[in-house]
Amino acid sequence: MKSQSFEVSGRPHLHHVTHFPATDFADYERRLATMQETLQLVQQAYLGTAHRALIVLEGWDTAGKGGIVRRLGWAMDPRSFKVHAIAAPTAREKSLHYLQRFWERLPQRGQVCVFDRSHYGRVLVERVEGFASKDEWKRAYHEINEFERMLLDDGVRIVKIFMHITPDEQLRRFRNRLTDPLKRWKLSYEDFRNRDRWAEYAEAIEDMMEKTSTRHAPWHLVPANDKPYGRLAAFRIIVDRLTDGVDLSPRPLDADVAKAAEKLLGITVPSGH
Repeated sequence: MKSQSFEVSGRPHLHHVTHFPATDFADYERRLATMQETLQLVQQAYLGTAHRALIVLEGWDTAGKGGIVRRLGWAMDPRSFKVHAIAAPTAREKSLHYLQRFWERLPQRGQVCVFDRSHYGRVLVERVEGFASKDEWKRAYHEINEFERMLLDDGVRIVKIFMHITPDEQLRRFRNRLTDPLKRWKLSYEDFRNRDRWAEYAEAIEDMMEKTSTRHAPWHLVPANDKPYGRLAAFRIIVDRLTDGVDLSPRPLDADVAKAAEKLLGITVPSGH
């Protein structure tokens, strides 16, 4: 299936997003299932090879990052699919360069990893909340670009997605979480405090995209007021990047496995098929 224009084209800017599309739920389920099957093929194609990928998920609070991670997990085997929910650094991590903890979580060969929040915290929350000095977060744009350049040069595929919702939609989701006991745990005091600094975060996001959306590691800005649409958009971007130039043909059966199957089950399966 050809890629569709889900995300904003060109170098993304929040103020360019004036339309938040929606999708039919039945169509959403069908298309998501198809892309989840493709991701299973991707994972099989990556195993035992030098292929590896890093998915960077950023977005406003309640924008749908967790839902994307869950549905990726439904499709992929956890033995080579890793999710790192990035929280505040520990005391040890604070004593090191801020990128150190991300180096330690990078995908090994054959793996696909997700950063749910990421190394971009230095130029987002750390900038806005004053956890990093102006000199530190301004220097970080170059450091992050160099960090990603080294990963790309080493063969890591990088997918960077920002889930964008409107302030009104965020308020609606806050209310839904407050009234749903099964979702209330997702809310924190910081969510409401950050809401008061929306304009400051928007400025930081615009600067981040302007300075770190590169030709080989671009930012994809996804309008996500409609959760099904946002998930489909994110999946389409991920599938396109992870499949580019990859042979998804099923792997041939190992010769030893074929012999063992014939001996135990009486089934002859030619190796290499």
